Amino acid sequence: MNEVDAMEMVQFAFQVLLKVSAPIVITAMVVGTIIALIQALTQIQEITLTFIPKIVAVLFVSSLAAPFMASQIDVLARLAYSKISSGF
Repeated sequence: MNEVDAMEMVQFAFQVLLKVSAPIVITAMVVGTIIALIQALTQIQEITLTFIPKIVAVLFVSSLAAPFMASQIDVLARLAYSKISSGF
């Protein structure tokens, strides 16, 4: 494996990282914003109120997106294995 292959692997790994983490991060941001808006409108300033809806939403989206996440990680692992095994 030369420097070009290593840089391609790092770039692809970052792309996979963004693809895999995006559904969870976006869900947490959207739910957090909605709860903050509701808290601002109703003037209920309970800090712990945001945690339960966020946890439920993130778990739900994680369970839906799990096959996609696993396939992306599988592609990365197969690419890494093929690059490493062809270099030796």
